[in-house]
Amino acid sequence: MFGNLTKSTPARLALARAAHRQGQPASRLARAFTASARQRQQEPSQTSEQAKDGATTHFGFKTVPEHMKETLVRGVFSNVASNYDVMNDAMSMGIHRLWKDHLMRSMAPSPGAKLIDVAGGTGDIAQRFLSYQDGNGDAASSVHMVDINPEMLGEGEKRFGGSQWLRDGRIDFTVGNAENLEFIEDASFDFYTIAFGIRNCTHPEKVVREAYRVLKPGGRFMCLEFSRVENPVLAAVYDLHSFYVIPKLGELIANDRASYEYLVESIRRFPAQNEFAQIIRDAGFTTIGKGYENLTFGTVAIHSGYKF
Repeated sequence: MFGNLTKSTPARLALARAAHRQGQPASRLARAFTASARQRQQEPSQTSEQAKDGATTHFGFKTVPEHMKETLVRGVFSNVASNYDVMNDAMSMGIHRLWKDHLMRSMAPSPGAKLIDVAGGTGDIAQRFLSYQDGNGDAASSVHMVDINPEMLGEGEKRFGGSQWLRDGRIDFTVGNAENLEFIEDASFDFYTIAFGIRNCTHPEKVVREAYRVLKPGGRFMCLEFSRVENPVLAAVYDLHSFYVIPKLGELIANDRASYEYLVESIRRFPAQNEFAQIIRDAGFTTIGKGYENLTFGTVAIHSGYKF
């Protein structure tokens, strides 16, 4: 799906220019870049504040005390909130819109469906859901948006400010942690979505278990997340785009290189498609087939599970 959309990218241009300057074949330069990036991934640095005896986790390629990750991630998204949508367009050349449209078509929600959109951020998934339902003559469906970051959720509230959806009570907002949705009753929603958010959580397995709890019997969990490109040539180009182009765009557009370096690193630390599909099954969900659909050569994947 969408396989031809990565045919020409800024990364390819950067790779070609670098190869020309150094008098090396582009393929050799790409392999060297990929090896360097993966070495950084495999040898995460320790922070000076790491607890001696406490549990640790990753924050990008760094190892940090587990209790610190939530605060660190919140800081990243506080920094990027106001430029989040603009940067998504710049980083993906607009392709993220197609991924999200495909997510909605794959969901194909029934009339009157209730969606909880976790890590809902600026509200583009919630907006697509309500627009999709309106287009099918459904004025009863509703969305509960949840995000741990008040600044990101504030951007979502701006999106819906003055909308008929807000006036009709079809959208509401809560600041909350995906790992503990204590303000949501069991078996409350027909669909649960989390798009480009679960990799930033300290315990993704807890997030999936909470999703199972809040879904009704027959409900569906859907996760859109960056994933692993298996083709080695394409993976090399993708690494160059990720580690060179995206941080530079963050620096130029948002005046924030560090946050976008973290976002790229967090993608590389997230489990591969088959591993995350097993986490979903371990939480109690039933998956169909392999449990996920790759988009754009595996740059992202849609994971899906049903609560039966």
